Amino acid sequence: MKTMNQLQPSMNIFKMASVALVLMLSSCSDFGDINRDPNNPSNVKTELLMTNALTSLGGQVGDVTGTLYVQYIAEKQYDDAARYASTTFDFNGWYTGPLMDLQTIINLNTDAATKANALSGGSNNNQIAVARILKAYYYASMTDRWGMIPYTEALKGNEGLRPKYDTQTAIYTDLLKELREALAQIDGGAGPTGDFLFKGNMNSWKSFANSLRMRLAMRLSDSNATLGRTEFAAAVSAGHITSDVMYPFLSETANQNPWFARFLTRTDYCLSDVMANQMKGLKDYRVTKYGDPAPNKDNKDGVVSLDEIVGMPYSIANPGSVNTADVSFPGRAIRGAQNTPLPIITMAEINFLKAEGVERGWISGTAKSFYDAGIEASWRQWGVYDATNFAAFMANASVAYSSSNWQEKIGTQKWVALFPNGFEAWSEWRRLDFPKLTPHARALNSSGKIPVRHAYPVTEVQLNDVNYKAAVAAQGADNGDTRVWWDIK
Repeated sequence: MKTMNQLQPSMNIFKMASVALVLMLSSCSDFGDINRDPNNPSNVKTELLMTNALTSLGGQVGDVTGTLYVQYIAEKQYDDAARYASTTFDFNGWYTGPLMDLQTIINLNTDAATKANALSGGSNNNQIAVARILKAYYYASMTDRWGMIPYTEALKGNEGLRPKYDTQTAIYTDLLKELREALAQIDGGAGPTGDFLFKGNMNSWKSFANSLRMRLAMRLSDSNATLGRTEFAAAVSAGHITSDVMYPFLSETANQNPWFARFLTRTDYCLSDVMANQMKGLKDYRVTKYGDPAPNKDNKDGVVSLDEIVGMPYSIANPGSVNTADVSFPGRAIRGAQNTPLPIITMAEINFLKAEGVERGWISGTAKSFYDAGIEASWRQWGVYDATNFAAFMANASVAYSSSNWQEKIGTQKWVALFPNGFEAWSEWRRLDFPKLTPHARALNSSGKIPVRHAYPVTEVQLNDVNYKAAVAAQGADNGDTRVWWDIK
């Protein structure tokens, strides 16, 4: 039989274990920390989602693909992109990136269980309104590129892994509805705190939304003029922007100007001869901002003159054979620094839209006045306005307005003014058919024509085959020659 002293160590161990168990049970709430991933917080900050969603605007307005299609830019070394080698383009990043961020903002500010916590990002209504406006911007950009896309069944997570494709008719109609409802939803509360574009100023968001309505409404001019006219007139009446909206890049790699980044170690892109020759021939001084002096033409006086700008041949058998010093690279005005801003929507575009609106009978006014104002706004945007030079430019017969060929006048000058916003310029070139651009002589696509649409990503064939085939059948084909719904000839 064991003595008391012999039993003591075992009893002490038992007591220690018992105390430990009691402490663990009494601190059961601490177990929640074990199951909480600090890298994926359960309480999502909507202001961070808003900031993240806005950053995708920079990639959209700074993308190079559209600039090659509309021949703003020519490739200096490897010209496969300018020769339309790529046929399929991926849209998945839009759904998993900015669109999902924006939908999450809407969900968190709508759900009764989360809307109170979401107030750190601004008033519920204003966060939802801005998210809807930005969703409309992104979806419009996507449908203008691919045509039919997943829309009503998109952004549903595991509940919608194989979403159907919606027609552009349905998408455009709903986008305009979304913009109207978003505008009506804006209240007097705080704007989104994660908004670095307008700093939470809801009046600026109203103006931006109405300007976007004008853009989308005019896109319907040939496919649904009735809806286009109603929406356009209402947007103009409600109040569009009154100054250029520029994307504010940062002086850091995480959110830097993409044109600046492209020239850090390479010199792949030049101002094209198509753009340069068009502008130099008319003494359009904006070209001195669109391009830098060709090194062999630069007189080093610090002032860029027209004769110092030399465009790179857009269509040439061996672009690498051209001496780098003999051609102009894109101007410092679009790539001079990490934080050089790029245009999202400008007063030049607004005035050209209004000029066309007058010609179509959608709004009152004088088309010539809006057209002239559009060109002047563009000259001022690029800092080249001089009364004498501008008057001489406007007096040129190739520039002076005429209602008899307003599509050509507006289309050509809008093409010049939209630089370097390639995707928007590509959309308007497809819609207005001006200027007349000659396809690359050594095109790598089967038709040899400038693409008018992007083909769907291969992942859709692999993962969403039934809905992909239905969309292709509805549109006729899945290639760069298949016109989108509003591109009517």
